[in-house]
Amino acid sequence: MEAVAKLNNCPSSPRKMKLLTDLIKGKKVSHALNVLQFSKKHASNDLRKLLLSAINNWKQKNENRVGEVDELVIKTAKVDQGSMMKRFRPAPFGRPYRIRKRSNHVTIILDTYNKSSLNNSETLK
Repeated sequence: MEAVAKLNNCPSSPRKMKLLTDLIKGKKVSHALNVLQFSKKHASNDLRKLLLSAINNWKQKNENRVGEVDELVIKTAKVDQGSMMKRFRPAPFGRPYRIRKRSNHVTIILDTYNKSSLNNSETLK
């Protein structure tokens, strides 16, 4: 069973968030939490909270499965561009400089670790 968690309009650029999601994609949940906890990047706090939310969503869906939390794997971690606030800052000779404050949408999908599903996906590549 899959569990999904989404974070909309996170106030950091999609490029910075994509660097972190590439670190944790395909890893076990315990390893990904350690990577995010000790990362120095600002966006790691938001991504760590989102991962904890996805774990809790999985627990609520699968109340009868107790010991399988250790077997959870991050199946996909996707970052999309969110809304952008546009501002102007004064520049020399009365010209404006454009400031774009970017945001992003992050989606994490967790699934249990299956060797057969991994072998099927590797043969497709």
